[in-house]
Amino acid sequence: MPKKERIVGVDLGTTKVAAIIAEVDSDDLKVVGVGSTASHGLKRGVINNLEKAVESIQKAVNEASRMSGFKVDACYAGISGSHIESINAHAMIATSRAGGVITKRDIERVIEQAQAIALPLDREIIHAIPIEYIVDNERGIKDPVGMSGVKLEAEVHIVTAAIASAQNIYTALERAGLKVKDLVLQPLASSYSVLQPDEIDLGVCLLDIGGGTTDLAIFYDGAIRHTEVIPLGGEYITNDIAIGIRTPYKQAETIKKKYSTLSLAPEEKKDEIKVAGIGGREDRFISKENLYSIVSPRVEEILMITNKAVKKSGFADVLAAGVVITGGTARLQGLAKLAEEITNLPVKIGIPKRLGGLTDIILDPIYATGVGLVLYGHEKKNQTLIKKTKGGGVFDALKKRFEDWFSKYF
Repeated sequence: MPKKERIVGVDLGTTKVAAIIAEVDSDDLKVVGVGSTASHGLKRGVINNLEKAVESIQKAVNEASRMSGFKVDACYAGISGSHIESINAHAMIATSRAGGVITKRDIERVIEQAQAIALPLDREIIHAIPIEYIVDNERGIKDPVGMSGVKLEAEVHIVTAAIASAQNIYTALERAGLKVKDLVLQPLASSYSVLQPDEIDLGVCLLDIGGGTTDLAIFYDGAIRHTEVIPLGGEYITNDIAIGIRTPYKQAETIKKKYSTLSLAPEEKKDEIKVAGIGGREDRFISKENLYSIVSPRVEEILMITNKAVKKSGFADVLAAGVVITGGTARLQGLAKLAEEITNLPVKIGIPKRLGGLTDIILDPIYATGVGLVLYGHEKKNQTLIKKTKGGGVFDALKKRFEDWFSKYF
């Protein structure tokens, strides 16, 4: 029997690290292993303690490996953080010969041209995603290969990251025993698992509200148009709970997950919740109404800031399919209704697509990025949207830029 191909996605979050192992079965995906553990050493998508981050990765991957019965040595990994920036670039080239047929090499050339932008020494392009091609002034072309034309233009969505942050993710995964096949922007990965093709065509805003960041991605006419990372997430809600009801952070996180709601019924207002005291003080009780008064304003703030970012992007008027919210914070009861009131758009909670295998486990917004990384890897396999250099893959470029930056400043 030939060995089946396995694809692994590792989601490095502020509050959790998740690993998903899928097996390719007759070109279909079957989830065979899921591992999740509390995240240590990461803050707002950035590694701040390498050894603790390595530990967290190893725990999640080992759990998924035990469940699947397979040892894994390579993965697709997510990247996020407030250091992520994006722009839309335009490029133009003359095709190989007048009236000739456009080839894949022409596509490569025009995308390379789009990436010829001035970047600070400490930044690197991680994605160059074609939005549309223009052949002899004819717009809206998705795949011009085989068409005839003299002039080929491209609109390309460029995503850049701080090279040190990307290098730290690569180093942590390598120390955990994993070769990185690709670094993938987290909201792009999540889009693979929670968005439908018709939503991407009509216009949709994806909000992946994680522990430390809210990742925003806007899609329209079949392509990604805007990405942004907002440094606010579920941990801010937890911090407010811990301070507001004077309880340890860990207990506040438990209370948030178990009791928080954004749609409190009148008969529930006086219901009481047991709260652990700080520093050995006695336990006490608070009302659900008190908890609601802490959680609701913070969630409203996150949604209002993201709504402002959507309007500022210039794509607010093309979101016919509305908003899809995923990530751990999407579990909050009543979130979709509150988001609809703030954005004045239809809103739904994004649940990962139903795959074969361990379906019941992954049908949860917290696994949107992990499942998306697997789906991304399945589609791309050895091909990648990330810029390559003649010396090899993305990490040759990352290492080179990191070495240049380090020698310049140190």
